[in-house]
Amino acid sequence: MSKQLPFYIGEVGATPLGKLWLATSELGLVAVEWSQSQVEFEAYLAKRFKRAVEHNPDKVREAARELSEYLTGNLRQFTLPIDWSVMRPFQQAALQATFAIPYGETRTYGEIARQIGRPRAARAVGRAQATNPMPLVIPCHRVIGADGKLHGYGGGEGLPTKEWLLKMEGAVIA
Repeated sequence: MSKQLPFYIGEVGATPLGKLWLATSELGLVAVEWSQSQVEFEAYLAKRFKRAVEHNPDKVREAARELSEYLTGNLRQFTLPIDWSVMRPFQQAALQATFAIPYGETRTYGEIARQIGRPRAARAVGRAQATNPMPLVIPCHRVIGADGKLHGYGGGEGLPTKEWLLKMEGAVIA
């Protein structure tokens, strides 16, 4: 049995949304988390992914650069690689559809469910968004309710953060 390679972690310092922690694998980005301590972030990764962790800012430098540029309005589309293998198939499908939502646009949970061929799975799409390991990069903030309103957001300060991100992108929200 081959030994799994570790996740590499580092932080993005002062952003308009506070400090962010990032984790990458050899395949790409695996996690973005709001301002926890390094110890808390490592514990989260160990519990969720059951992988060893190595603090290595060089391995997350490109992801940190893109996130900083995005949060200052200087980047509209992420080009960094994503390690989709850390997700189960349904979440992967829902979040790949979410990743494809253009900057400044929104989709409903139901629209994503239909797009991935599961038209009755809007709530499951909501669950996939709620457990998105890479908020901001996989823009779950662009997913809204069928009523056009903002529903649920686990990053930063919750709904005010979701609203801030959509306004920054110029999205029209109810």
